[in-house]
Amino acid sequence: MRVDLFDFDLPEASIALRPPQPRDAGRLLVVRPGQPLEDRAVRDLADLLRPGDALVFNDTRVIPARLHGIRHRPGSPGLRMEAMLHLREAPECWRAFARPGKRLAIGDRIGFGRSGEGEACALGVLDATIVEKREGGEIVLRFDLSGPALDEAIALTGELPLPPYIAGKRPTDARDAVDYQTVYARQAGAVAAPTAGLHFSDALLSRIDAAGIERHTVTLHVGAGTFLPVKADDTDDHRMHAEIGILDAGTADALNAVRARGGRIVAVGTTALRLIESAADGEGRLHAFSGPTEIFITPGTRIRGVDALMTNFHLPRSTLFMLVSAFSGLATMRAAYAHAVAEGYRFYSYGDSSLLFPAPTD
Repeated sequence: MRVDLFDFDLPEASIALRPPQPRDAGRLLVVRPGQPLEDRAVRDLADLLRPGDALVFNDTRVIPARLHGIRHRPGSPGLRMEAMLHLREAPECWRAFARPGKRLAIGDRIGFGRSGEGEACALGVLDATIVEKREGGEIVLRFDLSGPALDEAIALTGELPLPPYIAGKRPTDARDAVDYQTVYARQAGAVAAPTAGLHFSDALLSRIDAAGIERHTVTLHVGAGTFLPVKADDTDDHRMHAEIGILDAGTADALNAVRARGGRIVAVGTTALRLIESAADGEGRLHAFSGPTEIFITPGTRIRGVDALMTNFHLPRSTLFMLVSAFSGLATMRAAYAHAVAEGYRFYSYGDSSLLFPAPTD
């Protein structure tokens, strides 16, 4: 499909730079294809679902994946550079997007972090070698540390990777360390938050439990590829970057049982939906899944494992707007987004949310 079909006008004022406070105070646009839009609140979520439905959350935890460093090359002056980690390939290796990527080469040594910070110095300085160079400024870094020692060094050296449409307007601060994690984040490894989940407070989770709605978790370590613009003119020419996901057999069986007794599977966020769809067979039955997924969902893709989707409002021309258009229909979502802009909904990671139901199938 033509990528320009997924373009729309978005005023700068619609971009949220801070999340609603408290977390569950955001607005919720309910989209049922063929029916009027409903302006609700995130706190209403339990009332919009039925006892026996199941919410599926992504429990990934964001790591400080933006690293600043200096390239060291014999005979050349040091070059300041930035690496955004986005996929771990081995205990000592990460794939990353680098800037300025064109001035880097295989074999270059990179020194990340700081010095002169007392006891933190040994872990606050992190060295790596570029072992691969790919298109679009993508590199593979082999660090001198490995496993948990590397994780600890990244935690000390790195910076929380706020999306560029926020980071370009204000610096990251201490509030973001809390705001940009879900309250149920457990499995470290994401470089971007599963932002639909940022709306959930402990109080909202308690209301969901009291309403007889099940809660289940999967893990998809969101990669920095989620920030990348679609540069192709046709969706067939766009390449998704792999992300690592896990859906265990017990959770798959539990979700299959929900559907078997008439309940609905409600994905909290596009990341949860993408993992569920990666694990679903042709009949929509879920199976255990562990490994990379590059699934790209566009209109025409049949959604098999998810019955409703809670998600924030996404970028024009983005793979995520393509996904929601596949789920509820392109015309429906263009109308819903026009309504959201007109009614002052807040967009993107720290913005308001929507509850989408699927378009009728033939």
